Amino acid sequence: MKRLCEIFKSTHKEEMYLYVDKAKGLEDVPEVLLKQFGEPQSVMTIILTPERKLARVDVAEVLEKIDSDGFFLQMPPTPEQLLQRDRASD
Repeated sequence: MKRLCEIFKSTHKEEMYLYVDKAKGLEDVPEVLLKQFGEPQSVMTIILTPERKLARVDVAEVLEKIDSDGFFLQMPPTPEQLLQRDRASD
């Protein structure tokens, strides 16, 4: 499965991202989520395939959520994830 996705960053929460099918845009994203997300700012358009690696999320999960819900919401890292990331960069 291959999908052209657009990724938006949140203006309300740092490191929160919304992945959508490029052709459909934000039409399937619930209004209540968009209000909490803030003004979506496009940061990237990429082709997602099951073989592709992403830094913090599983591509298969992203593709599955876009198929079922029309979007995938990547939440900011937890304090534990931030600590692991800091340790890995030392």
